[in-house]
Amino acid sequence: MEREFKRGTLLAVAAALLAQGEPAFAKDPVIDKPAPEFRATSFDGQKLSLADYKGQVLILNFWATWCTPCKEELPLLDTYFRIDAEAGLRVLAVTTEDSLPLDRLKPLSKKVSITMARQFRGDYGPIKAVPTNFIIDRAGVLRYAKAGALTLDDLNTLLVPLLSETEPQKDD
Repeated sequence: MEREFKRGTLLAVAAALLAQGEPAFAKDPVIDKPAPEFRATSFDGQKLSLADYKGQVLILNFWATWCTPCKEELPLLDTYFRIDAEAGLRVLAVTTEDSLPLDRLKPLSKKVSITMARQFRGDYGPIKAVPTNFIIDRAGVLRYAKAGALTLDDLNTLLVPLLSETEPQKDD
């Protein structure tokens, strides 16, 4: 009887979710649509959100300490950021939960100029591979979403046009 009650309760919850038209899991963001909101906490405890990057071009990079392509990509992202920070480029590198403990990651964050974060919440779909990168333009529109390490050619192709765009007018 108890099993039937639990099963009936689960079915009722599932039916209610379907009736709302909203899935019970994270959605994949859509290219050329507004980027989903997110919340992240940097290694130094700073709370960050998509709104903090308004008017900037943001690379949202998901990586892991055990990932060889990530180890090659992070220095490239850091160098690119150092060159184009004044043009409005920002990089938020989010380590996956299966990476090293925070106290072992903090020394790495001292060696780079990009912002490193560990805690991330947002509808960016389940990250199925690392590295995975999302590029968001100055207006908050998602322009790129793909698993795999970015190369210098990729960064030039994707970022030069976005960094050349003027910052959208600020709301009064």
